[in-house]
Amino acid sequence: MKVVVCVKQVPDTKGGVSFNPDGTLNRAAMLAIMNPDDKAGLEAALRLKDEYGAEVTVLTMGLPKAADVLREAIAMGADKGILVTDRVLGGADTWATSTTIAGAIRNLEYDLIITGRQAIDGDTAQVGPQIAEHLGLPVISYTQELKIDGDKVIVKRQYDDRYHMIEAKMPCLVTALAELNEPRYMTPGGIFDACKAEITTWGRADLKDVDDSNLGLKGSPTKIAKASDKVRKGAGTKVTPDSPEEAAQYITDRLLEKHVI
Repeated sequence: MKVVVCVKQVPDTKGGVSFNPDGTLNRAAMLAIMNPDDKAGLEAALRLKDEYGAEVTVLTMGLPKAADVLREAIAMGADKGILVTDRVLGGADTWATSTTIAGAIRNLEYDLIITGRQAIDGDTAQVGPQIAEHLGLPVISYTQELKIDGDKVIVKRQYDDRYHMIEAKMPCLVTALAELNEPRYMTPGGIFDACKAEITTWGRADLKDVDDSNLGLKGSPTKIAKASDKVRKGAGTKVTPDSPEEAAQYITDRLLEKHVI
């Protein structure tokens, strides 16, 4: 079994974010981590490796420093890492990103593709399903449990206040929730292997069946009108009631004024 896991290096939002003049994220200026949903997808692939001997290839698109998340994945147990990076790919929205990743995946053999549900820097949940559409694959999103039965995947899919049990014949793509599992830690031996591992690097010339008009900022139909950091809230109104009863009455009065209750 061959599994391709798509991961993304995202800003560590605890450290704040920075923007370029065109409204895109200044990723080079921020601390970065592996996207949580993607890490759960990687763990799912590694468990398939443990159980079935699956070969796990991890692929990311980003700046050269995105190779760090590939080395982290190898240190966790992945077999190979592929970085797709090129200046012409910068500033991509979900459409251009999924087009690029699909063009890279066409170079690979795979039975199963796993992506995260969504990235914490965009929260669109679009890239995984779009990759499946580009590749003509069935897709199951919001995976909270996954198992293999012969040539099929069986997924417990989160859905509002219930869940669906869905199966699909491989090859197919699933998108993983962070709640799917608890990702393993890197091992000391894995860290040594990751340091020595050769990361395959692909650029625009290595993408199959893609058109330049669908790549990068120029190929992105989504345009950012305005972007900003967190809006700081004012201090608000401070009151010092003499008793819990007065405090409760004050809160109730304010809620009534606002027509909340």
